[in-house]
Amino acid sequence: MSTPTFSDWDLDSDISEAIKGMGWEEPTQIQSESIPVARKGKDVVGQARTGSGKTAAFGIPIIESCGPNGSLQSLVLCPTRELAVQVAEEMNNLQGKKGLKIETVYGGTDIEKQAKLLDKGVDVIVGTPGRVIDMSKRGHIDLPAIRIFCLDEADRMLDMGFFPDVLWIVEKMTGRSQTLLFSATFPQEVLDATEEFTNDPVHVMSEDLEVEVPEIDQFAIKVGRLNKMWALGRIVANMSEGDQMLIFTNTKRMVDMLDERLDRQGVDSAALHGDMAQNKRERILDSFRDGKKSILVATDVAARGLDVDGITHVVNYDLPDETESYVHRIGRTGRMGRSGQAWSFVGGSEMSQLDKIANTWGMTIPMVDAPELPDGSKEMARLKEDWDEISDCFGMVTVRLSLGSGDASKLALADWIVDQARVPEVAIGEISMGDSESTVEVHVKKASYVIDVLKSRDFQGRRLQPAIVN
Repeated sequence: MSTPTFSDWDLDSDISEAIKGMGWEEPTQIQSESIPVARKGKDVVGQARTGSGKTAAFGIPIIESCGPNGSLQSLVLCPTRELAVQVAEEMNNLQGKKGLKIETVYGGTDIEKQAKLLDKGVDVIVGTPGRVIDMSKRGHIDLPAIRIFCLDEADRMLDMGFFPDVLWIVEKMTGRSQTLLFSATFPQEVLDATEEFTNDPVHVMSEDLEVEVPEIDQFAIKVGRLNKMWALGRIVANMSEGDQMLIFTNTKRMVDMLDERLDRQGVDSAALHGDMAQNKRERILDSFRDGKKSILVATDVAARGLDVDGITHVVNYDLPDETESYVHRIGRTGRMGRSGQAWSFVGGSEMSQLDKIANTWGMTIPMVDAPELPDGSKEMARLKEDWDEISDCFGMVTVRLSLGSGDASKLALADWIVDQARVPEVAIGEISMGDSESTVEVHVKKASYVIDVLKSRDFQGRRLQPAIVN
């Protein structure tokens, strides 16, 4: 069966011209399966991730069904302000010269100015739940008038605690005749919502919930906290002109700290997190989308809905706690078949989390050395001694001693180390004794001090010659 093209569908002429102008020929999988069904007015439940072309999958049928008459006909709900802006921009591009008034409605902006725009007449609203509720209560949004409703990224709505707001909005849309719901994953609450929100929907799913990351090269570097900046510098130094990097950290404080450190190194970076004013966040996102900034440091929440085709590198400066967050992060590169690189910095105690991520999603994430520094480039940071790089997943460092099983017992050696180094017994792990050598595990937080003691003191009249086992 041949792949359909957009021209096969006899779309509204304004939309057809806009699609040609964008250089699109063949629809993506989610588009080819959703658009024909949605154009017939049927409810659609689709599985689609960011970057799969889902905005056009619901945007084209909505644009076709609405007329430029200044009366509210459709509502698209998004979990974040950034995604709402992005969806509205793409829908405006897709409508070409049709003349629909598409407005964004979200918090963090002047409410009176937004109200005046709505009161002038609007055909389609793309918004976030909280501000849509606020505007409807103030009389600026007529929810019962809406015919077509789209819920975008339903699982993110659930994650961010917006589902009660979504339910409130849906209940008020008494004139609704079509519902389009899209989600990357389907937790039970989202499955329940599809039954409640939709009427005999057509389910459009990818093969299954298997995550596909084509063309993305994934790597992990075993590096402790002290040397993350050194490793990042190596990756940055190997970027080509025009490349763009998105760096993820787990906290807002680390976003700011890392952005400051990059700035001190002369790197043109920008920071993005939830504590920033909305207009500042939009300015930062615009500068990154336009390629004026090559590196963006962000938290997961701030980067949701971030859709920038030019991202070539994603760096997990902090490994995420949730396996699904990893997938969303690395999916920011390698968009629509392009190539990309994803790098993760992993301390010894995080190795099990990396294994969990790889096993959960069926990925191969090879452990590699940091890239070589290109000729003529300077190190961003000096390489320091960091015990976390050689510790295991339990935080233990293995030390080799020149002491055989005939020289002492395990208990005698353990007691001596605890006594001489004045460390708790739990800081000493497994001791293995061979004929001429022994190994002892020491917790990473005490390793440096314990090794200094082992170097400077004799055990039963003999030198132990401690050496780290990598």
